[in-house]
Amino acid sequence: MPKANVVDMTGQQVGEIELSEAVFGIEPNEAVVHAAVVNHLANRRQGTQSALTRSEVRGGGRKPWRQKGTGRARQGSIRAPQWTHGGVVFAPKPRDYSYRLNRKVRRLALKSALSAKAAEGNITVVDSLELPEIKTKSMKTFLDAVGVQKAVLITPEVNENVIKSARNIPGVMTTTARILSVYDIVNANQLVVDKSALAIIEEVFA
Repeated sequence: MPKANVVDMTGQQVGEIELSEAVFGIEPNEAVVHAAVVNHLANRRQGTQSALTRSEVRGGGRKPWRQKGTGRARQGSIRAPQWTHGGVVFAPKPRDYSYRLNRKVRRLALKSALSAKAAEGNITVVDSLELPEIKTKSMKTFLDAVGVQKAVLITPEVNENVIKSARNIPGVMTTTARILSVYDIVNANQLVVDKSALAIIEEVFA
């Protein structure tokens, strides 16, 4: 059964905890994780790219020269794609790139990402991830104490003190236990999980 170290807010190890085999101990499925990451990036695309086709470019209504007898190649418009300032062939237009993955695929991808982090020993559990006030310096001191740089902080519920204390630290982001993102987990080097949040993850995703 996978295990993780438990630390306090000073960064001192206070124990060890066993992680759920069903969530943190499966064989990671790389293909499914890849599909989830591609889906996440596709859903983030704005899709606002746009270019003009030859029918939309201003000008070019008159035939530039007669069809035969000039010795030059025949041309019908100065706005054809091969001309400078001409239209674009198959011009990109605004579109929606988003699509949905099956629920079972999304869940397997999440478990695979969590299991990979657990197998690498990159999950740190905090007995209580709390700060008395909004202070970036306090959060930075804690992360330095546990040797974390690029990480995802997972809390049981929205915690304003934690979120606002961590948001200005490069490479550090926060989320809650019920809305985990496969992309964020894969992109991070370390997961720092509140002990209460860990219980929610094991209950919801098992």
